[in-house]
Amino acid sequence: MTATAMTKPTAHSSNPAAPRDPMTAQAEARLMQFTRSELFARTFREGMDLVEEAAAYLDGPGRQDAKQLPRNDALTYASQSMRLTTRLMQVASWLLVQRALKEGDMELSEARADKYRLVAEERSETEDGLSFSQIAKDAYALPGRLLDLMARSESLYQRIMRLDRSLYGTIAAQAGNTVADQITRLEAAFGRVPD
Repeated sequence: MTATAMTKPTAHSSNPAAPRDPMTAQAEARLMQFTRSELFARTFREGMDLVEEAAAYLDGPGRQDAKQLPRNDALTYASQSMRLTTRLMQVASWLLVQRALKEGDMELSEARADKYRLVAEERSETEDGLSFSQIAKDAYALPGRLLDLMARSESLYQRIMRLDRSLYGTIAAQAGNTVADQITRLEAAFGRVPD
């Protein structure tokens, strides 16, 4: 092998024009197929409709409902309405990222960022230290409309979190762990070019 051949860049180097790993490309194609699907369109509408419905309730009838509650129940209402709002904002953010990806307004590399991943919500305690069993015990005092919004938002959040894991987990699991990537690393380490 000549010195020239040893220093020649491989076909799989960090060159942006180098061929992409086919498994990662397959995962990316699956993600793009999802963003163009009827499932995504329905999920997007459902999520945005729920965001609007919750905002209309919390800014309107919910204010009146909260004023009629005893002090302790009003505190529970406040913490749960904040939790509801936070959950729905995370859902809306995820959905908007997928739409931006679909419309070409965002690069896949940006959409993959950890900051756009949904995380499992804490189940044992809320931020204010109330256990879920305590909330369940006090739920009879909370307005039915708030309880309904909480349940629907939780169901939607869990569904979207599963989609996030399915779509982006596949890409993350493949990145840097494919056979092609390992071969590329070996070729780079030994300075060899495939025949």
